[in-house]
Amino acid sequence: MAEKRSALHATDKLAFLLSLVPYLIDRGRVSVAEAAEHFGVSVGEIRRAVELIAVSGVPGETNQYQHDDLFDIAWDDFEQNDVIVLTHMVAIDESPRFSAREAAALIAGLQYLSSLPENADRAAIATLMSKLARGASSAPSQVAVDQRETSDVLSLVELAVAQGRQLEFDYAGVRDVVERRRVDPLRVESVDADWYLRGYDHLRHALRTFRLDRIARPALTDEPLAHRASDVVLPDTLFEGSPDDETVTIDIDSAAAPLLADYAPDDVEPLDDGRSRLRVRVGQFGTVARLVAGLPGDPEVVSPIAARAAVGDWASLALAGYDADPRS
Repeated sequence: MAEKRSALHATDKLAFLLSLVPYLIDRGRVSVAEAAEHFGVSVGEIRRAVELIAVSGVPGETNQYQHDDLFDIAWDDFEQNDVIVLTHMVAIDESPRFSAREAAALIAGLQYLSSLPENADRAAIATLMSKLARGASSAPSQVAVDQRETSDVLSLVELAVAQGRQLEFDYAGVRDVVERRRVDPLRVESVDADWYLRGYDHLRHALRTFRLDRIARPALTDEPLAHRASDVVLPDTLFEGSPDDETVTIDIDSAAAPLLADYAPDDVEPLDDGRSRLRVRVGQFGTVARLVAGLPGDPEVVSPIAARAAVGDWASLALAGYDADPRS
């Protein structure tokens, strides 16, 4: 069959050659026809490029090319079977690679990203994870992001975004008042071990943040989404205040103070002993106990008295749990 591809222009040839080598390394073994189809060039261009690669390399200390200073291919496969296999690579093998631990950490992060409903192209993320695993200096540890407590809600949020439908659920909000909410899901985020849904709340006619473990009886509706993530500018801070919020004063080591940034502190006051005083707004004092319990930096709730009492009650209940009969 006659070649129908036009020859590469000089301006495109360098870019083509620079792309071809990593492609061949990644594939390991590929036919000339498959490579031509991938790059949109003729099989003749692929053959000429491979022959050029085979006489390319980096000169040694004598500034002369020896056999080990050049790329090499499996010539029998190339000439008899029209298959390209690189058998020797120059300089590329010496480039830095991710360690197994670095690759494992990146793969875990990509798993987390793939669970978020706004990341629709999960095939691209899966391909990148596969490349990270193959390109590491050694096999990375098998890791998985634990989402057991929220996986059902996350799956339903993902389905709502994919189908363009609103989501309904019961939500225990301020002062544990349970209300039925109807929401356009926009984004899922996490702070420490807690997951949050950010969306447009049709009951409040405003953007709101919902903690996933307070969501009950979630269900898809037949109503189409009125707002999508691409149409809405979400605030940088995860939590937005409301007129009913309470102001709580917390003292904490200055180095740990940035951990409260997501809670939008009204102000930060430096103290004399390397600590800082922050004033944050919360919907209910029970939130403060869970917040300070997970913070480093010896946090102390200073005021109001009701917030201090809520933290004390929470701690007393936790201590009492150690004395309880484990069979009860």
